[in-house]
Amino acid sequence: MRTATVTIDPLALTHNLMQAKRLAPKSKVLAMVKANAYGHGVAMILPALQQADGVGVASFTEALEARQLGWDKAIGLVEGVFSADEWQQAIDYDCSCVIHHQPQLDWALANIPSSDSATRIVWLKYNTGMNRLGFDYQQTIEAAKQLHQAGYQLILTTHFANADDRKHPLNALQIQRFDEMLALLKKTVSEDVQGSLCNSAGLVNFPEHHYDWVRPGIMLYGSSPVIDKSASELNLKPAMEFSAQIMALSTVNTGEAIGYGSRWIADKPTRTALVSIGYGDGYPRAVNDETHVCVLVKSKTEDSEKSNQSDQGYKSYLCPVRGRVAMDMIVVDVSALPEALPLDSKVVLWGNAPHVDDVAAQAGTIGYELLCRLSARPARVQTI
Repeated sequence: MRTATVTIDPLALTHNLMQAKRLAPKSKVLAMVKANAYGHGVAMILPALQQADGVGVASFTEALEARQLGWDKAIGLVEGVFSADEWQQAIDYDCSCVIHHQPQLDWALANIPSSDSATRIVWLKYNTGMNRLGFDYQQTIEAAKQLHQAGYQLILTTHFANADDRKHPLNALQIQRFDEMLALLKKTVSEDVQGSLCNSAGLVNFPEHHYDWVRPGIMLYGSSPVIDKSASELNLKPAMEFSAQIMALSTVNTGEAIGYGSRWIADKPTRTALVSIGYGDGYPRAVNDETHVCVLVKSKTEDSEKSNQSDQGYKSYLCPVRGRVAMDMIVVDVSALPEALPLDSKVVLWGNAPHVDDVAAQAGTIGYELLCRLSARPARVQTI
């Protein structure tokens, strides 16, 4: 049986949520669970997020899943609805919606929910410089007036383009535009207009601009949202361990190549392990020769400078990937490991070490992508 496994740690999720709450103690938290909770599985993570004030999703299908799983707090549709019928469904399932363009505004004004409906809370999207979703300056003012007159409660929202880089000049401009619009709407529309500016990166980098709601996403899953601090420096714990097992062992002679394209050639006899994981499971094909996995071997009394003692009676060895990643397997250099290496030895692709952010960097991408694009093939389990 193939052993590719995704293991979710609910305690890590709760820890990361509490870290977000500590960073923004005066704000409500809309925890982002879109894209199947960033690949972690909505069903597995919702119980760990009970101390959030709501969850954010990208589609009504995701909102429906959360409701069917028993989530009874706020649900925010961060891209809004895609049709008049979906607007009615949002009302039926008590979801609040982002409104970011004219058709959505028209649907909201044509079908006003009851005063006790969560859909009466509207997240009005203002384009401050991201230039994807959102109304421009004058449109935002007009939409706010119309929605308020129709009885909606408003949360002004926008999205940073460069919050991961605190020094990027567009951040200051977006903050200025947002501040000015929020002040204007409070003065000319209603003092009750609320604000929501910060995603995970904004939550970390701009503590003076948290406003009424923050919207943490990637940080909940233990990945760093900023470019100048690691997850551990932010006191975030990885909520996912991606692992497999060794399925075969062999020795590659000097001058022999490994894998498709014969990219890596042994410069000395090299002991290798074949691991039952590949891009068909979601491990990135684009990793380079500096990428490592962690092989766990039952501990003996002697120490090794190339290993770290774990709490479960195993030693962990960081071993480099050799050759190209295939659909179903990778090859790992285990020359530094004990000769008697069991075939069922566990191999961690990412988790505590290596961290998903490190693997992503070696693959030329970001942790978000690796987490979100895991395939359905690996088994999903949860720590007890």
